[in-house]
Amino acid sequence: MGMLKVSARSNPSATAGAIANGVRESGKASLQVVGPRAVNQAVKAIAIARGYLATSGVDLHFTPEFATILIGDQEKTAILFSIRPRYPLLREEEE
Repeated sequence: MGMLKVSARSNPSATAGAIANGVRESGKASLQVVGPRAVNQAVKAIAIARGYLATSGVDLHFTPEFATILIGDQEKTAILFSIRPRYPLLREEEE
């Protein structure tokens, strides 16, 4: 799964679905956000995704970090959210 870019206009429920699918398929998800409103939407999406996955016994946590990115020819400071299950996922063949 690639980096999901979240904007101030992103739908938190749709983003949460993408996060949950990424965690189910590859065990992780990554978000890139620029600006306070985008951070708000991303955190809402992470909280919603946590609810989606809780029914499967999966608890999420995330780690934020700063990054410098280029948008056009301007450097901007972005926040990257690395989202992982709190405990390793058990695959069906491991159960």
